[in-house]
Amino acid sequence: MKRSFDVVIIGGGVIGCASAYFLTREGSRPLSVAVIEKDPFYGTASSALSASAFRHQFFTRPNIQMSLVNYDFIKDTRTHLKTADSDGDIGLHEGGFLFLGSEARVSHFEQVHEIQKSEGAKVRLLGPEELKKKYPMMNTEGVGIGSLGLSGEGWFDGPALLQAFRRKAKEQGVTFIHDEVTGLTARDGNIAEVALASGETMGCGHAVNTAGAWSGRVARLAGIPLPVVPSRHYVFVIESPGSLPGGHVTHDTSGTWARPEGKFFLCSASPRIRNDPDDYSLDVDYDLFDEVIWPSLAHRIPAFEEARLLRAWAGNYDWNQFDNSAVIGPAPGYGNFIFANGFSGHGMMHSAAAGLGVSELILHGKYRTLDLTPFQFERIERNDPIREQVY
Repeated sequence: MKRSFDVVIIGGGVIGCASAYFLTREGSRPLSVAVIEKDPFYGTASSALSASAFRHQFFTRPNIQMSLVNYDFIKDTRTHLKTADSDGDIGLHEGGFLFLGSEARVSHFEQVHEIQKSEGAKVRLLGPEELKKKYPMMNTEGVGIGSLGLSGEGWFDGPALLQAFRRKAKEQGVTFIHDEVTGLTARDGNIAEVALASGETMGCGHAVNTAGAWSGRVARLAGIPLPVVPSRHYVFVIESPGSLPGGHVTHDTSGTWARPEGKFFLCSASPRIRNDPDDYSLDVDYDLFDEVIWPSLAHRIPAFEEARLLRAWAGNYDWNQFDNSAVIGPAPGYGNFIFANGFSGHGMMHSAAAGLGVSELILHGKYRTLDLTPFQFERIERNDPIREQVY
């Protein structure tokens, strides 16, 4: 007998599990929900390979709003995600973000600062002299301004959040299936069936694409050209006698960032070369550390000249090539196919807000907590980007 579910979620990473949790949490309309995940041990999943930070300091209003809603949830996971065998703790650490800008970027920082403040983010601008006085370990050469998050920013245990959502969703009755989606069958403007690699075909009331770096492939099964591809990024673990300014996640003018991780540090920078859209490999570019990251850190914080590389790993962002922002909402041409992908490295820090939005669309037919319509696919067709710029 063919199985059928009210909602079939394609991809069991943090966005998929968050969506499943919100669809079935107490007080929601009873639904049968299945999550299809091809990698149940999450060995290659972006959610398990993330550096897992959270911040309010974005350039665009929709992303700032997502961050604020998401923080309201993750600061209290022990209440929301506690289960019979887990306390729901995700190791939340509010260490703040410090973004450094060159003299040429001062005006840009000031414009962004006003947007962030108007949305309720707690941020402060610091000039070069104030930065040097506050953080004497830092070389402020070439720095024209700094932007410091005063609250609601830091990092957490990303795999712990993924597993907390997953455990709670299972406790609430969600079915998790180890398989891969290979086909989507449409009838009367809806996705009617989902075909699996195992040979099973299951019916669905709604289908949700939360396949992360594989989301573009899933969308093409329905004939939709979603511009989401894998973008390989790297995280390097180092030890150093130095310290970071205020223990913050520190983003240098060069684009290099670093943050504390216990007695060690994590650091990275944007990749120099984009991988092929069909390349999901996890090989590490060690030259990025030797030629870009280490020199940048040593220049900004001289004590990091003695840093020693311990290990590194790679993970794939679900990169939205259009504008670096998520695609959330109904798929074009379908009444029951929902997208929640293309977060471009921000999926962990926006997972709860995205999952909540997906659930509200399905349960109520509209957003109730936060209007996510700016993230709809139609903006791509209109050429109206939510261009998330860098500092």
